[in-house]
Amino acid sequence: MPSEDDFITRMMGFGLTEREARSYLYLLEHGPKTPSSLAKALHTYREDVHRTLTALIKKGAAYISLAFPTMYTAVELDIVLESVLKKQESELREMERRKRELERLSRQQSFRPSEEVSTFEVLKDVKQIVSVTAVAMNSVEQEFLWVAPKELLLVASRFGLRDVVKALIERGGQTRAITDITTSMMPLAREFLDVGENLRHFDGYRGLYFGVFDRQRCISAVNIEISRISLEEPATMVYIDDPVYATYLTSTFELLWKQAIPAQKRIEELLERG
Repeated sequence: MPSEDDFITRMMGFGLTEREARSYLYLLEHGPKTPSSLAKALHTYREDVHRTLTALIKKGAAYISLAFPTMYTAVELDIVLESVLKKQESELREMERRKRELERLSRQQSFRPSEEVSTFEVLKDVKQIVSVTAVAMNSVEQEFLWVAPKELLLVASRFGLRDVVKALIERGGQTRAITDITTSMMPLAREFLDVGENLRHFDGYRGLYFGVFDRQRCISAVNIEISRISLEEPATMVYIDDPVYATYLTSTFELLWKQAIPAQKRIEELLERG
C-alpha cells in the first residue's frame, strides 16, 4: 500500500505544496472539517490552515460550505487530477505560443543574427534535465538564477548539480535560488547554503519553475511530477536559448526575490516553532 508520504509527494508533483497536500489528504480521509479542527489535527496554527485552505480552493482541490460553522471539504481526487492535467496541457500550449511569438519578435527586432538559430529543446526525463543544466551552468560566466521545488533541489543534490553550483561560485560567479522551505527541507536548504548559494524562501510558491543562465538561456518546467529520485524518472522541461524569454524570466525572478525572505531566517522560524 502506498504510504502517506508517497501520496503527498505525488500530489506535490501535481502542483500542491507539502502543506496543501497534507491538508487535502486529511480532508479526503476524514471528511469535512473546520479550520480549527484541521489545525489541531495537523499540529499547526489556525492562520496557516486558513492560508492553506484558501490555496486549495483556488486550485480546485477543496470547497467551502455556506452553513455555520464553516466547513471545508476535499474535492474528489479524480476531479482534481483531471483539472491539473488540463491546466498543464494548457500551459504547454501557451509555451508553444510564446515560443512562436518570441521567434517572430526575434526576426522583426533582430535580437540575434538571422543565421543564428535559437535552441528550443524539450527535455523529457531527469537525466536530460541534469545533463543540459550541468552543461549550461558550466558555461555560466556571471549569474545563474533559479526557482525550484523540493524535488528539483533533491535532484540537484543527488546528481551533482550542487557541486556545479559550488564551482560557479568559486570561479567568481553568482547564483541565487528561490524555493518553499518546509521543515523537511531544512537539511537540504542547509546543503546549498553551505556551498555559498544565496537562497531565499517563498512561502507556498507553486508558480512557474525555471532557471536563467547569464540572462541569455533558460530552462522552464512544463511537468515535474517526480515521484522518486532517479535519472530515468519522467519530467518535462523546456530549454531555450533566447535572451528575450530569458529577460522575461529574469524580471519574474526579481519580483519574487523581493517578496522572498532569506533561507536562514526561515530556518530559524521553523526551529522556533519546534
